[in-house]
Amino acid sequence: MFRLCVVFSFLAAWFSVECNPNPMLGDVVVDRYEIPKDCAREAQNGDYVRYHYNATFVDGKTLDSSYEKGAAKVGLIGEGRLIAGVDKGLQGMCVNERRKITIPPHLAYGSTGAGEVVPPDSTLVFNVHLLDLWNKADLVVTKTVSTPKDCKRSVVRTDFVRYHFNGTLLDGTTFDSSYNRKQTHNSLVGEGWLVKGMDEGLLGMCVGEIRHIVVPPFKAYGEKGSGTMIPPQATLVFDVLLEDVHNPKDNITIEYQQVPEPCKRRSVAGDYVRYHYNGTFLNGLTFDTSYQRNSTYNTYIGMGYVIAGMDQALLGVCLGEKRRVIIPPHLAYGEQGAGDVIPPSAVLVFDIHIIDFHNPSDKVEIEVTYKPEVCNVTSAENDLVRYHYNCTLVDGTMLFSSHDYENLQDAVLGQDKVIDGLDQGLRGMCVGEKRRLTVPPHLGHGEKGADGVPGSAVLVFNIELVSFESGVPPGYLFVWLEDTPADLFVAMDQNKNGEVPLEEFAEFIKLQVAEGKGRIKPGMTMEEIVSDMFRNQDRNKDGVITANELKLKVQEDKEREEARHEEL
Repeated sequence: MFRLCVVFSFLAAWFSVECNPNPMLGDVVVDRYEIPKDCAREAQNGDYVRYHYNATFVDGKTLDSSYEKGAAKVGLIGEGRLIAGVDKGLQGMCVNERRKITIPPHLAYGSTGAGEVVPPDSTLVFNVHLLDLWNKADLVVTKTVSTPKDCKRSVVRTDFVRYHFNGTLLDGTTFDSSYNRKQTHNSLVGEGWLVKGMDEGLLGMCVGEIRHIVVPPFKAYGEKGSGTMIPPQATLVFDVLLEDVHNPKDNITIEYQQVPEPCKRRSVAGDYVRYHYNGTFLNGLTFDTSYQRNSTYNTYIGMGYVIAGMDQALLGVCLGEKRRVIIPPHLAYGEQGAGDVIPPSAVLVFDIHIIDFHNPSDKVEIEVTYKPEVCNVTSAENDLVRYHYNCTLVDGTMLFSSHDYENLQDAVLGQDKVIDGLDQGLRGMCVGEKRRLTVPPHLGHGEKGADGVPGSAVLVFNIELVSFESGVPPGYLFVWLEDTPADLFVAMDQNKNGEVPLEEFAEFIKLQVAEGKGRIKPGMTMEEIVSDMFRNQDRNKDGVITANELKLKVQEDKEREEARHEEL
C-alpha cells in the first residue's frame, strides 16, 4: 500500500511539472479569466504597468489589496522591483485583462516569509486587473479617424485652437468631456497651456478632423496625476474633433471673390453698404444669415459700426461683388463671444454679396442714353412733365414700371410730387430724351424705404420724356407771356357795364391763352383754373368782379407783404 502511494506521489509530482505546475515545486500559474477582444499591446520587460490587485493566501485569507488602499499599484516589469512571481505573471498582459496569478513560495517570499504578514513557504494568489501600460520610449500616438476633403490649413505651434474631446484613461474610464460642458476647449498650442502630449497630438490637424490621441503619462500628468479623475502615472486617451484654428497674428483672409465687370466704383470708409451674408464657423455650421430674414444688413463702413474684421472686409468692394471673408476672433467677438450664438475665440466665415452702397455726399448720377438731334426747349422747375420709366434696384431687381399702367406718369417739377432724385433727373430734358438715373437713398426713399422699396436702397431709373408743359411760378394759376394790358379791367369788361361776370372772365382768359399771350398752370383744366381765379377776384362774393376788386397776383403779394411789415 505504501509503495503504491509513493508511486502515485511521484507520478503526481511528475505530471504537475509537465501539465499544471504545483505552486510548491513548479512555476507561476496564470489563469486568464477575462481577456479583452482587442489587445493592442502586451506587457513585457521594461514596461511600466498600473494595476489593481487583491492578494490572498491559498485558503482565501486576504493578504493585501490595492482596492482597499484606494490607489492602483504602479510597477516596472523585468527590473526586479516586483516580487518575481508577480513580475512573471504580468508578462503578456493586455489592458483591461484580468488574471489570477498563483505564485509558489520560491517566487514570492520564500522560506523566510515577510515578517508576521507572510509566513515562510507561503503560496500567494493575486487577482490582477491591468489598467495601464506604457514604456519610457513611448511616443504620443495619433490616429486620424476622419478628415475633411479640403484641408486649407493645419495646426502649427503658436496657433489657437478650439476643439471638442472625450478624454478617457487607457482602460476606458472617462475622466473628462467637453461635450458634457457643452463648450469647446480653447487653447494656444505649443505654449505650455496643454500637457505636452496634447500639444504634440494636435499638430497638423485640420478643422473638421477627428483624431485619436494616446498620451503616455510622462507627457501627461506624470507621477502626480490631476485631481481625483486622473490618477498618477495614467496614460490618457483623447478623441478630438477640431472645430477652429487661427493664429493671434492673423488678419482677415479674403478667400473667394467674384467681381462683376466693369467695376466703376469701389467702397471707401464712410460709405453706407447694403449686403446679404451667410455667417458660419470654420466647421461650416451656420450661426446667422440675412437671407432668412429676407432683409439686407445695412451699415456705414470704416467707422466702427460693425466688428473690425467686417469693417475691413467691406472696404474696396464693387457693386454686386461676392466674396468669402475669414475673420479671426481678435477682429470679431474675441474671447467673450456673443451670447449663446458665437462662442468665445471663434473664427467667423462670411459669404457676402454686395447689393449696393452709396455715400451721404452722393448726388444723382445722370447718364444720357439718347438725345434728339434737335433740342431747343428743355424741362424746368414748375413744368408738368409726362414720362415713361422703369425703376430697379442696382442689382436689376424690378420695382416699378410706368408701362404697367394705362397712362403716362406725370408730375409738376419742384412741387414735391416725386422723390427728389427723380425730380432733379427730369429737369433739363428734351422731349424724346432718355436717361439713366442713379438715385442715392437720401434723395430717394431714405432709411425707411417705401412700399416695395427696401430701406436705404439706391434706385436706378430708366426714363424717357414723352412731353411737357411749361409751368408757372408757385402760387400762380395764370401768367402773362406779354405785357399786361394797360387797363386790364376795361379789356376784360366786354359790355362796358362796370361788372365782369364769370362768363366774361372765362372768355377773356381763354382768349389770352389761345393767342399765346398767357399761360395757365399745367395739370389743371381750364375750367378749374378759371373757377379758382374768379373766386379769388370776386372778393365780396356777389358773383361779379368790379374794378376795385380786380388785382394782379403781384399786387396782392405786395399788399400782403406791406401788411405783414405793419404788424411787425
